[in-house]
Amino acid sequence: MISVTNLKKRFGENIVLNGVDLHVDRGDVLAIIGPSGSGKSTLLRCLNLLELPDEGFIHIGDTKVDVTNMSRKEIHQLRQETAMVFQNYNLFKNKTALQNVTESLIVAKKMDKQEAEKIGKELLVKVGLKDKFHQYPATLSGGQQQRVGIARALAVNPHAILFDEPTSALDPEWVSEVLQVIKNIAQQKTTMIIVTHEMKFAEEVANRVIFMADGNIVEENEPKEIFHNPKNQRTKQFLKTLERDD
Repeated sequence: MISVTNLKKRFGENIVLNGVDLHVDRGDVLAIIGPSGSGKSTLLRCLNLLELPDEGFIHIGDTKVDVTNMSRKEIHQLRQETAMVFQNYNLFKNKTALQNVTESLIVAKKMDKQEAEKIGKELLVKVGLKDKFHQYPATLSGGQQQRVGIARALAVNPHAILFDEPTSALDPEWVSEVLQVIKNIAQQKTTMIIVTHEMKFAEEVANRVIFMADGNIVEENEPKEIFHNPKNQRTKQFLKTLERDD
């Protein structure tokens, strides 16, 4: 379970999150959509404290923090509850696909190398990279690198996986393979929050969608309601703009 209460974040005079409240049940797949600058990615990065919020409460799994008064221990505990899949992969360039997946298991979780490699290989097979264990990121396509990133996130068995625009840096030919991997994971009741600009994908994979604008959650509903019967005028305008762009 993930619960966020009155989460605020500003950069200088710019208010990026304006008192966001959010609740995600275990097994939910939540898609976050909205225009650029609406606060989508900042919200995601605040959940695992890659960005430090200015105010509010975050409760993930067994860890609850008041962001205005966090101890180092609480910050570490909250970060352990989630795993992030980044836009630009963020892989170690000097490590193989397998080493990228096992690094956190060996270093952070102090797991035996042999056991970590067994888990890493199983996950790379799961994301369709059974013949890429010993290849370095530079020899992999963008889609393959992102799948290594997904395997790495799965490896730590997090309470939830956070996807920050997982296909935005990919060439069009690699998008579908990454989306299919995410769909497969979603079907296994993995809790996920996905910031995405892929509307069709969001409708197919999510059981809930929120539309953000100007640092606020403007509308929240089931995918079919958001995409085919939006209630808020801002949501309607956003979706119409996308239709025109298509």
